[in-house]
Amino acid sequence: MPFLNHTPALAELIGVGGFCLYVLTYALLTFRVVTAPSLTYFCMNLTAASCVLIGLTASFNLASTMIQIFWISMSLIRITLQLMRAAR
Repeated sequence: MPFLNHTPALAELIGVGGFCLYVLTYALLTFRVVTAPSLTYFCMNLTAASCVLIGLTASFNLASTMIQIFWISMSLIRITLQLMRAAR
């Protein structure tokens, strides 16, 4: 898989991008541009956590990895629930 052959610098750059997205998501939530129950909020969190998880491949940290997996899981659950409700 070519994606797995990325350089550590690229992984770190993607991780920093995830951090920036986390900060942007929190700022948008704080200023009520997005709301916590919105699909946009959970998609942004899913993307941010995924990017940070990629960044962790350059310098692994178990606790950080576990946090990102938790955020990814919760975001996927909420997105799935919202899409199932919308389909009814």
